[in-house]
Amino acid sequence: MTVVLRPLRDDELPAWIAQHERWYAEDIAVHGGLGEEAARRKAAADVAALFPDGKVDPDSALLAVEAGGEVVGSVWFAGRDGPEGPYAFLYAIQIDELHRGRGIGREAMRLFEQEARARGFATAMLNVFGGNERARGLYRSLGWREASVHMTKRLA
Repeated sequence: MTVVLRPLRDDELPAWIAQHERWYAEDIAVHGGLGEEAARRKAAADVAALFPDGKVDPDSALLAVEAGGEVVGSVWFAGRDGPEGPYAFLYAIQIDELHRGRGIGREAMRLFEQEARARGFATAMLNVFGGNERARGLYRSLGWREASVHMTKRLA
């Protein structure tokens, strides 16, 4: 099955933002250690900050993942400045649940790296929740390495 990335169209953006906010809140609640209500608040605030007025920042790339001509997910990244120069920061890669386990996410990651290189980035970074072993395993298998680990412990 052929997997391609293409820019998300303006008419697809409102539904993508709403879906991303739900997915992000769920990910925070399941893997990030926040309760459901706190996760929803955090996701809403983060998405509002990153998509002011419901628009994509011009420095971001928001791409649809198509497999067999059907949109099955998305990739969202942006350039950032770091101490060693600019890098591509992968905000999110999402493959619809029904299409997981078929290698689409692996191919989407490969295509993201190719797109980032084409935009002049020599380095890419991402954050992944510690409990998301499926994603962490995929990233490791693609040559990514953990650069830091954030830990937490509930004291009360």
